[in-house]
Amino acid sequence: MRHHLEAWGLRSLFQLSRMLPASSASRLGGALARHLGPFLPSSRIADLNLQRAFPKLGAWERQNIIRGCWKNLGCTLAELPHLPDLPSSPATGPGWRVLNDHILHQARRSGRPVIFFSGHLGNWELMPLIVARYGLGFSPFYRAPNNRHVDHLLRQMRQKIAGVPTSFFPKGRQGARDAVRHLSNGGHLGVLGDQKMNDGIEASLFGHPTMTAPAAAALALRFKALIVTGHVWREGPARLVLDVASCLDPQDVSPAPRQEMIHQLTQTLNDELERWITERPENWLWLHRRWEKTFYQNKKK
Repeated sequence: MRHHLEAWGLRSLFQLSRMLPASSASRLGGALARHLGPFLPSSRIADLNLQRAFPKLGAWERQNIIRGCWKNLGCTLAELPHLPDLPSSPATGPGWRVLNDHILHQARRSGRPVIFFSGHLGNWELMPLIVARYGLGFSPFYRAPNNRHVDHLLRQMRQKIAGVPTSFFPKGRQGARDAVRHLSNGGHLGVLGDQKMNDGIEASLFGHPTMTAPAAAALALRFKALIVTGHVWREGPARLVLDVASCLDPQDVSPAPRQEMIHQLTQTLNDELERWITERPENWLWLHRRWEKTFYQNKKK
């Protein structure tokens, strides 16, 4: 019953958002989340993450970033039903634009498989739509919700946003096997690589070791795929920018044992994430446990 209610609530949110203009929906979602979110338990996790990432920040500065984080999340959810209809490069108002799109053209001309690497920044759900417009539609890895009804609803929404036939690979063994098959057939893959992965490899983030998913690096090396990195940031209500940062070729990595090459590439990706987060800290989803479990347990004592 709880799962059905959760799915009903999410569906109702999308329907309400769809009834409003995109900018109004974004403002309303952001305002609600900004005022309610700081009272939820996950805001305590966000504060601990900020203390570790930016130890020089005061309590008021951290709380301001947390409010901005919640606002961004509320805007993101409210914008989802509107993403397929947002125009490209409008002079004003809702829409999206791309910085450094020559990198996308370069990747498409290469004819090689591409792994798109990003994080939960800005409205991260926009990236599949944009790169599909450049002929580079990809299938994403994702963490499936525990609620299968919510999972089904989000898949439908993401399929509509992408605008092209899309497979979804849930994290786990079967998803990994399907992703390997997809790349071997010349498909493209999307990875949000900013969440903790207990069975990943250790890499540094903000000067602290953290378990990190090596999938993007490992698959790029195996299939000689390019890694295109980028993230989305917002410059207004439902007005979004995809900032394409780099195109990494695993063949350019200094020859070394395979695990060392995977670690080198993974650290490069973490370094990009850190730079993006530092530029606009309120743009990132600070609400998840990113570092080792003992860090959060010790802070409770």
